[in-house]
Amino acid sequence: MARVAYAGFAGLYLLACLIIDIESVLNVWTVFVAAVANVAAISGRRFLGWGVLAASLSAVTTLIGLAMSDDLRWPVESVMAEIGALLILLVRTAWRTSRRRLVLMAALLGAAILATPLRSGPLAAMLLTAPLGIAVAIAVGIGLYLRAVDARRARSLVAARRDERLELARDLHDFVAHHVTGIVVQAQAARFAAQPGSARQPTPEQIDAMFDGIERAGTEALTSMRRMVGLLRDAQHVSGDGATGEDAATRPVGDLSQLRDLVTGFAHPPAALTLAPDLGTLPPEVATSAHRVVQEALTNVRKHAADADTVLVSLTRVGGEVEVTVRDDGRGRGRRLPSGGFGLTGLSERVGALGGRLRAGPRPEGGWEVVAVLPAGDR
Repeated sequence: MARVAYAGFAGLYLLACLIIDIESVLNVWTVFVAAVANVAAISGRRFLGWGVLAASLSAVTTLIGLAMSDDLRWPVESVMAEIGALLILLVRTAWRTSRRRLVLMAALLGAAILATPLRSGPLAAMLLTAPLGIAVAIAVGIGLYLRAVDARRARSLVAARRDERLELARDLHDFVAHHVTGIVVQAQAARFAAQPGSARQPTPEQIDAMFDGIERAGTEALTSMRRMVGLLRDAQHVSGDGATGEDAATRPVGDLSQLRDLVTGFAHPPAALTLAPDLGTLPPEVATSAHRVVQEALTNVRKHAADADTVLVSLTRVGGEVEVTVRDDGRGRGRRLPSGGFGLTGLSERVGALGGRLRAGPRPEGGWEVVAVLPAGDR
């Protein structure tokens, strides 16, 4: 909308400049150069090529002005439109251009802007070059500031993804340690019971149950280990000063019982939990991720939908997947607490690492919903 509004304003302005003296070739040419500069200012991803064309036309026009008679009267109106468009291009160049092209493009645009007063002679150059230099410096400063804001946000997104990966890796470490401990304990029990002279000799059914438990725990440990290794491979190039696995505090693992406590304790607005009867036993990493999804969604409800009357949390099984849904009927009015804006980014990273999908957005009937689909498998 901003580009369309600017294009309409610039088009009407340049049309008026053209009508003022349509018979003058000099006026038509300067209006054409200003039109090219304004098209470049509102162009899309290829604004760099348009910017080179606009700066080149502006510089060539200045050279023509220097070569021609000093008695020529350059139309001020279209030249001002040309300078304004070149300043916008300079802001976009400092903001979006890659580093290897930034200096060259900024120098080209800055030189084209600072040279425009030379068309009207040395006196105009003396009077106008300093103010234009200040405008060029401000445009470069605005572009670099926006560039720094984007870079800071990109670093924050990377940090949010890294933290979520490390949190999930710590959870998976806990799961693997739990399963391996169970394997060791059951193996020791089977070995002790099978020793000659033992007070209670196990029956074949008991021995089969022991080995079945060992097999099941080993399978779950291998599955969790594969996921953890995949996470660590994805995050091995992420730099940071976070704590190592040896000294980092172990995070509490969320399960369905903790999920009930979480929803029950959410009273403003009141939340209700629905668990499908056929939900069954979920893998520990899936239960933890479901808890994390609900926790983040309820936090966002408290921050951004304080006017909601009800919040519905549900877990259902669809084939080999579990769908976690958090819906509210808020309109976004009332209290709006500050937010870092990276909670859903971390959730997407966690759900995606497990092979699931996450969707968050407004509901057609009003309110907001967060839906996560996690692969649970048949247990």
